[in-house]
Amino acid sequence: MSNYVTVPDGYLEPKIAASGFAAEPAKTVVEVFEATVQKHGSRPALALKRPVGGKVPDAWKFWTWKEYHNDCRRFAKTLLHLGLEKWAVVNILGFNSPEWLIANCGSQFAACIAAGIYATNTAEACLYITQHSKAGVVCMEDNKQLAKYAESSTKSPSLKAIAVWGNEPIDQEVAKKTGVPVYSWEDFLNLGSEVSDTAAADRVAAVRPGNCSTLIYTSGTTGPPKAVMISHDNVTWTTLNMCTNYVDMNHEDRLVSYLPLSHIAAQLIDIHVPVVKGACTYFCQPDALKGTLTVTMRDVKPTIFFGVPRVWEKIQERIVGMGRDIKGLKKTISTWAKSVCLERNKSLQYGETVKMPWGYGCSSSILAKVTEALGLDQCKGSFTAAAPIAPETLFYFASINIPIFEVFGQSECTGPHTVSWKGEWKIGTCGRPMPGTESLIVPSTGELSYRGRHIFMGYMYDEAKTAETIDSEGYLHSGDVAEFDSNNKPGVTGPAGFMRITGRIKELIITAGGENIPPVLIENEMKSAMLAISNVVVIGDKRKYLSMVVSLKSEVDLETMTPTDKLSADSLFVASQIGSSATTVTEAAKCPAWKKYLDDGMKAANLKTTSNAQVVQKWALLPRDFSEKTGELTPTMKLKRNVVAEKYAALIDSIYANDA
Repeated sequence: MSNYVTVPDGYLEPKIAASGFAAEPAKTVVEVFEATVQKHGSRPALALKRPVGGKVPDAWKFWTWKEYHNDCRRFAKTLLHLGLEKWAVVNILGFNSPEWLIANCGSQFAACIAAGIYATNTAEACLYITQHSKAGVVCMEDNKQLAKYAESSTKSPSLKAIAVWGNEPIDQEVAKKTGVPVYSWEDFLNLGSEVSDTAAADRVAAVRPGNCSTLIYTSGTTGPPKAVMISHDNVTWTTLNMCTNYVDMNHEDRLVSYLPLSHIAAQLIDIHVPVVKGACTYFCQPDALKGTLTVTMRDVKPTIFFGVPRVWEKIQERIVGMGRDIKGLKKTISTWAKSVCLERNKSLQYGETVKMPWGYGCSSSILAKVTEALGLDQCKGSFTAAAPIAPETLFYFASINIPIFEVFGQSECTGPHTVSWKGEWKIGTCGRPMPGTESLIVPSTGELSYRGRHIFMGYMYDEAKTAETIDSEGYLHSGDVAEFDSNNKPGVTGPAGFMRITGRIKELIITAGGENIPPVLIENEMKSAMLAISNVVVIGDKRKYLSMVVSLKSEVDLETMTPTDKLSADSLFVASQIGSSATTVTEAAKCPAWKKYLDDGMKAANLKTTSNAQVVQKWALLPRDFSEKTGELTPTMKLKRNVVAEKYAALIDSIYANDA
């Protein structure tokens, strides 16, 4: 049996086991969707508040499951009308919306493949994906995205049509430059009205579990993005695994959609978990990460919430900043309440003795005001994944009665591989492997490898890279260095304890002395020791010792989403504590008090290292913080070390300039 395919019309037989969770019957996304429509057809599936004239309406517009299903079928019929063959690709470009989901699922109803594009991508990056995927249709939001496709027809010969959603009329001058027909959303859905139900049903019948359902283009910390081929069985089996063994959900649950849907985590949570359970997805405003996320959360009161580490860190900064204004008795009571809740939540970790500390009921009631202000007062499960998160952040949220369950995974395993959940939670780990999967640690490198029905089909059109990633026994080589503790999970093959990532193989620093250093753990310790630090990059490959470049927390320009020179509230608080009058990064760089702060913080963090080789000896302050817009971070907030190394090469060289 083959372990991978690399062409869109390829078929990879689901590896169904004889017993256990891996023996679950294989299904397509369409089968699962239609079963939910049968059960919950009249219940709400999608909810949106689309601004009109810049004003967000008070009332939600709902799509029932029947209406959602009907729009998916209309979309599929239009693809047939346009002549898209089976396994043709449809690109989707825009902020999260009902149209995004309809295009995604509607493509699969037509035996086609959906491929999301990050809305923040440049025109060049968008066209790369459209060309590489040989997309027949691109669905997009507004004229801003349409402008990225001006004069694109000669570069994308497979492109047949563009569909644009949103309230604003299509810019006809830009539309003409695309060289292909450009339709409004409703007009696009109407194109297939003459396609027979029989023809549509024949297309659906052609879809089998081992066919490709979606492409996830990796955000890519290095090189151009690769197209991760995800099968229908990958999606349905992984989602069922999460819904059966972890998230406690039903058809009355609510989720908020705001993270990029071109990422597998958001697709799994915002699209496929609701499809399995019949829950409702509420769409946030496009400026959610600029400050309106909590407005929507207070309105919706999500019962399941997922945030990448940066989202949780920003929420923490906001709460801590508000807490600084509390003084006297209120401060004392708040501190006491948090200490009691932290003790309680620490005791709920796996292997601990469950405690009900004195005053927990009162403390919980006090902190309920915080969870209510965040819109998380009805949340049954909060999750994080996609990038490393500092244990201190997890401990902080545990202290305000919001346990955050960490998940490890990749696009290449359809999202999760190890999962934390109630009863299977240890702060500082990413949980234990999912049922029906197998794990191993490669002895020579410490690399985590694993297999199961969640492993992707292959990288489209990239046989060589696929063969490097999936070995002859079907194991996915993650590229991560990991370790498992001894608390193995019954029914899971191989190491099945709580898993901890210690670094990426390609990110390991090999010093001049031959020491292998994982930088992430050191960087987390530095951020933990210094409240004002936003980002840290440890340097030292082929060097005599380690150094680091650091950025201070600063305000963000909400129009451009780029860091400014102005210090943020956390940094200003630190300035007040260390006796500095600096209000900008530029001023802090010249301030002796800030130099002492960074010197002392580095020394404190160094005390927690496990060897002398891991001691950071010098630092340099960067002139600005990192962001996706300025290139140092991916859309999922992963660090692009190569970009930092290139951009600040002169500064890094200056750290070592005076060494003998």
